[in-house]
Amino acid sequence: MDWSFMFDVFRQLVSGIPLTLQLTTLALSVGFVLAISIASAVNSGIAPLRWIAKSHVEVFRGTPLLVQIFLIYYGLGQIPALRHSFLWPFLREPYWCAVLALALNTSAYTAEIIRGAIQAVPAGEVEAARACGMSGFLLRRRIVWPIAVRQGLPVYGSEIILMVKATSLASIITLTEMTGIAHKLISSTYRVFEIFIVTGALYLALTFVISAAISMLEKRLHAHHAHRRS
Repeated sequence: MDWSFMFDVFRQLVSGIPLTLQLTTLALSVGFVLAISIASAVNSGIAPLRWIAKSHVEVFRGTPLLVQIFLIYYGLGQIPALRHSFLWPFLREPYWCAVLALALNTSAYTAEIIRGAIQAVPAGEVEAARACGMSGFLLRRRIVWPIAVRQGLPVYGSEIILMVKATSLASIITLTEMTGIAHKLISSTYRVFEIFIVTGALYLALTFVISAAISMLEKRLHAHHAHRRS
């Protein structure tokens, strides 16, 4: 292998890391806010809201992210009302289409993570808190949410890692994050093997750092919980 060439590829690919992290952060932030609303709607007593939320989860979990990106990037422009709305200056841009597709996709998975984490809260803990006079917001803040966070964090950590890797699909709508830069380098050099080795190594490094950070946070939360119980 040509190590000098691979180092040059590495240097160029590193310039795409900020966009990769930016897409990931924005998508996860917007997706998490949406997921809270969706998870609440799924458990709502209002049937239409419940149906819409469940449909959202099924559609975005049941179809490929690649198809979702294509539909948003190429499909929204086919709607005349949307082209003449205030949203069009944003939705005609590949960047915002990628963020929207990633956010909608992760919101479906995150809503299920939130719902599962809350359901995993032991009923005995809730009943004991109610027996002590806790209810409403105080019960959720002191008992339900802390336990749900500890239960859901490992699964949500996997979702974060999946979203980092999913940003590579943004290259198909002309965004030059790491994979987009890799495609440009391949088209000019035809050296697929070395370029994708370096690309894969960079994604592996990013996901390793994120995984380590989540593991540290998980241990910290469990240690804090054990300390409080003792």
